[in-house]
Amino acid sequence: MTTVDNEKERAFWNGAGGETWVRAQAQLDHMLAPLLEALLAGAAPARGERVLDLGCGCGASSLAAAERGAEVVGLDFSAPMIALAEQRAKAAPALALRFICEDATKAVFPTPFDHLISRFGGMFFADPVPAYGKLRSALVPGGRMTLLVWQAPKRNPWMSVVGQAVAPFLPLPAGGAPDPRAPGPFAFADPAYVTELLEAAGWESISLSPVERPLHLANTMEEALALQSQVGPLARVLRELEDTAREAALAAAREALTPHFTAEGLVLGAACHLVEARAP
Repeated sequence: MTTVDNEKERAFWNGAGGETWVRAQAQLDHMLAPLLEALLAGAAPARGERVLDLGCGCGASSLAAAERGAEVVGLDFSAPMIALAEQRAKAAPALALRFICEDATKAVFPTPFDHLISRFGGMFFADPVPAYGKLRSALVPGGRMTLLVWQAPKRNPWMSVVGQAVAPFLPLPAGGAPDPRAPGPFAFADPAYVTELLEAAGWESISLSPVERPLHLANTMEEALALQSQVGPLARVLRELEDTAREAALAAAREALTPHFTAEGLVLGAACHLVEARAP
């Protein structure tokens, strides 16, 4: 089975992307906790079940599945994120949990898994059909897959509110609008596309269910801007702009977020698909 190499994604997640998530791990885990609970409710990992956590990042989803009694292998090709995940696992030595730093398109699993789960780690393959074909072969016959993936940006105000505010500060991409199915957070936003590629990869009993939750991003504007400056469209803007333009972009982000603060802080909506399928 051949796959297109994920070198661009590997470089990002072993550099600025992975380092950013490591720095913001505690804040991001807190913010995304309602969505992790939704994934676990749908996946319902069973005691003793062998689980592969695809794109496990800093380990939150792997730890949570292991705490429910599953035997978990967390897989990610981001060395800084896996290093942090391993540190967190050492604090819970009783759990059946280990991590592998490897590209999912190249990893070898001698013993098949009962269940593949992923919290936002399954949308970054350069060539997803063969990648998901390989992942299917890593499961026992009838093995389950449960993925949580983002719906379209416009359905995710926690990211799009700032994204729309700072978009004018970025040049239009060469060649027109980017491919919405290119590797990235929103590559699986279209349910028909997800179903089509999983069918092509040999999966059965495919279904997508909506998951919508409010996310608590921050208590103060300073906390909100600090997070958005590390993760999301504002982070890209700040990397690419000079001083004056950076300040203008930050001001635009601040103005866009201000109406959304409540007595509980900054709370914005998130929308995902819970993707379920089975290996034949």
